[in-house]
Amino acid sequence: MRPIHVLNGPNLNLLGTREPGIYGSLTLADIAARLTERAGARGTITFRQSNHEGDLVTWIQEAGAAGAGVILNAGAYTHTSIALRDAISGAKAEVIEVHLSNVHAREPFRHRSTIAPVARGVIAGFGPLSYELALEALLHGDGGHAPA
Repeated sequence: MRPIHVLNGPNLNLLGTREPGIYGSLTLADIAARLTERAGARGTITFRQSNHEGDLVTWIQEAGAAGAGVILNAGAYTHTSIALRDAISGAKAEVIEVHLSNVHAREPFRHRSTIAPVARGVIAGFGPLSYELALEALLHGDGGHAPA
């Protein structure tokens, strides 16, 4: 059973009420329940959210030290945080960056990710399914790594 840490950044605690036309009507608790159910006996889910960058850095380091896979929706920190990028790289965490919306179809400042270069992969634009696709990649028999 693989440990999976699902880490969510700023403003994601407002899901369900924040711009539902962009982010949908499910809450973060709804997404957590769907992931826990989907993981079943294949993985244990630790689900967290913080509006504070330092919390996310600490949690990424903890996940890396534990050998846990990480599903990271860093919110706006995706586009600005060198600290998150360095935490992923330094902790050697296997991270999949996720976004509910298609960030490349939105404002130009959302097109750049500081996290993508050190992430295992990026999944965006599929609403809550983005999280489920990331979960499946991390729980895949070979640890989510594509053949060489």
